[in-house]
Amino acid sequence: MPIGIFTMIGIYVVVWWTVLFGILPLGMSQESPEPPKDGAQWGAPKTPNLKKKFITTTWVAVLVWIFIMVLIFTGWLPLPDFSRAPAV
Repeated sequence: MPIGIFTMIGIYVVVWWTVLFGILPLGMSQESPEPPKDGAQWGAPKTPNLKKKFITTTWVAVLVWIFIMVLIFTGWLPLPDFSRAPAV
């Protein structure tokens, strides 16, 4: 096995966060130009749909992670082996 389970999990976590920041702005629109009267911020969306975005992020991240694992296990994306002691 070219990489360990903790490396696989680490790659998935990095992919998940990267995909999340790519998906968060999708579906957002410019709200009305009037100032909010309920104490909300000007740039805050009225319906952020975070649950839907987290679910979408998870399945897109799984697909990207599987693609990366295929590249690693087939040898197209070799990772350095840091377990060997450096030559002196």
